[in-house]
Amino acid sequence: MTITPIFLLLLSLTFVPFFAYAGTGNFGDPCNQANSRLQVGTYQFWSECNLVTYCASNQTCAHRGCRRDEFPFGYPPNSKDLPPKCSKGQFCPDEMHECQDVMPVGSPCQMNRDDQCEGPPNHRELEDLTHRGLNVNGSVCLNNVCMWANVTLGEDCVVENTAYTAYTAGSEFIDIVSRDNCRVGLYCDAQQLKCMQEREEGEQCDADKERVSIFLLLGICGSDAAFAHHAGKWVYALVVIGMTTAVVGTLWGLFWLHGKQRAAERERRLQYWKEQNAFHQNLNRMKEVARASIMSFGNLDGLGTNSIPRSFMGSN
Repeated sequence: MTITPIFLLLLSLTFVPFFAYAGTGNFGDPCNQANSRLQVGTYQFWSECNLVTYCASNQTCAHRGCRRDEFPFGYPPNSKDLPPKCSKGQFCPDEMHECQDVMPVGSPCQMNRDDQCEGPPNHRELEDLTHRGLNVNGSVCLNNVCMWANVTLGEDCVVENTAYTAYTAGSEFIDIVSRDNCRVGLYCDAQQLKCMQEREEGEQCDADKERVSIFLLLGICGSDAAFAHHAGKWVYALVVIGMTTAVVGTLWGLFWLHGKQRAAERERRLQYWKEQNAFHQNLNRMKEVARASIMSFGNLDGLGTNSIPRSFMGSN
């Protein structure tokens, strides 16, 4: 089984202890360049110096002179002591001591350091744009030799198989990373050493490198979840219809709910008006009855019936 070097690097960065990436020597401490090496299983460069120094030719730890990453290991956040990044046409080696010019094809290079090799004249045609780590600017470092990834279908190719140790939370396992100098879209068959066409999803395959998406599932080329998946036009049509239906349904539901609330409010106001109108009508009728009673009492007094003499009322 094969996976990309980028995946193995991320996996090893996740589960390998932080102290395993460098020694403990500080600036000015003695060191031995002969002890610098690639760690077994992860192939991470290691020296006796710490993460911000390297073992110089005078066998002492010196400050690093270049960096590969925007935020290299070992430096605190917002550090002003970061070494410079190399300019175009140069690279920073594993030791990170100084920037060097990229090397022509056939030159020695460090393991998996495709960026140390000079690209071919047609590098734009050969460069890997799939983000699978197949080459850098059309050049590739295989078996520590700079090559161009320009071998076409059916031609002889060079393959490099490397056994990496990948770590999980409580165990480790071996994964074989297979790299070659075939053009993008091809792979180097390990038995025939010929460039073959990458297989499509659903076809039989023996290694991840044979699949366009670098994903092997039980001997069948599968689809890698890391790559973009394109849905059919009918899916987009259903999504648009569903969204439109949801918006229209929501608006209609709000309109219906507000209409129902307005109708209930009108009913309450109408009921209130009816009650007030009935109250005023009753009040007016009471006034009319009272006025009629007073008028009838006054009429009886003028006729002398049941009237009380004023002298009698005054004597009291």
